[in-house]
Amino acid sequence: MDDARLLLAAADRLEALAARTTGGTWTVRGLLASRPEVVAQLPDGSTEHVAEARARTGEWISTLTPALAGPLAGWLRTASTADPHALAVARLLVERDR
Repeated sequence: MDDARLLLAAADRLEALAARTTGGTWTVRGLLASRPEVVAQLPDGSTEHVAEARARTGEWISTLTPALAGPLAGWLRTASTADPHALAVARLLVERDR
């Protein structure tokens, strides 16, 4: 697979996983049985405990491992400020830290 196809395949996989994953804003809300409780707040205002949506979220979580941090950080460091997608990723990452 050449680099261009690899990039497209990775982008397609991320979008496919995201499409079947519980959406909304995920937050950590204290502890549940000594583990962080992750809750998704959906656009309609309702919430769903991520454990309830495990069938849709498991593959997303296992795909977006910490191993992606290095390559994503490298991409962000070398991206042009004219790249709207890099800026969107950067904004989402920084806003989640607030």
